[in-house]
Amino acid sequence: MTRILIVEDHALVREAMAQTLSGLEPGVECVEARGSDEALAVLESGGEWDLAVVDLMLPDLNGFSLLGVMAKRYPDVPAIVVSALDDTASIRRAMKAGASGFVSKASSGDVLCTAVRTVLDGGVYRPDLEAGADTKRGGAPIGERFGLTAAQMRVVELLAQGKTNREIADLLGLSEGTIKVHMSAIFRAMNVKSRAQALVVISRHGGRV
Repeated sequence: MTRILIVEDHALVREAMAQTLSGLEPGVECVEARGSDEALAVLESGGEWDLAVVDLMLPDLNGFSLLGVMAKRYPDVPAIVVSALDDTASIRRAMKAGASGFVSKASSGDVLCTAVRTVLDGGVYRPDLEAGADTKRGGAPIGERFGLTAAQMRVVELLAQGKTNREIADLLGLSEGTIKVHMSAIFRAMNVKSRAQALVVISRHGGRV
């Protein structure tokens, strides 16, 4: 039996990944966790785990930090990051933190299955860092298209999830004023004047969460 832990706070995304990976091969068991604390509790409860699939933007300990904790406590459990934060800096940071693979949320289920098979076989799966992340519609990642920083991309992901400025501030541990500054910079970079227009741009460029 292959046991996979899926760490993702959005229920629909989590359930979709579990359904996709359950069909990977006979005997795959997917266990879902809504955040880092829950994931660590599952790992600490014992048992053999073959793989963890981790989102970067989690409501408690972020994915980068979770990867670091897992690398120290559970070095035999490889991890694949699946995130909308697919800029080159985030990919490099995730791999440096201990991930064995990286898949953009703009990718298909087939890409996720390929990444999982690669890592389960002892390999490493990641987009070509020179070309940017695994992209949709043949273009560069959103961050590269509009010259966004890693911090701005974290705001973009939460914006795409429909979060308010206050919610984004709370999730990122920043002030609401700082988020407004980021929003203004993002709007200027995308040449839009509203959140709705920004969401349309994000969707068109494969940045849907």
